[in-house]
Amino acid sequence: MSLTKEKKQEIIKKFGGSAENSGSTEAQIALLTEQINHLTEHLKGHKKDHASRRGLLLKVGKRRRFLNYLMREDINKYRELIKELGIRK
Repeated sequence: MSLTKEKKQEIIKKFGGSAENSGSTEAQIALLTEQINHLTEHLKGHKKDHASRRGLLLKVGKRRRFLNYLMREDINKYRELIKELGIRK
């Protein structure tokens, strides 16, 4: 279910600026988006998996809080990120 180490490093490098910058808001949003997409696909086939559904909702809420923070701090980065990740707002 979780991301592979290589996939995670690739996402961090793309959105965090460098491979070591995993704490940047953009990198964390991108990682959460990848996990959300994976869980969404899982739930299409396993409709009664309520534990995974709860995990999905927690991740969506966490990503929303990160996005709200980014919108307050830098609106241009926010708009760029949601466009690149395909997040609807």
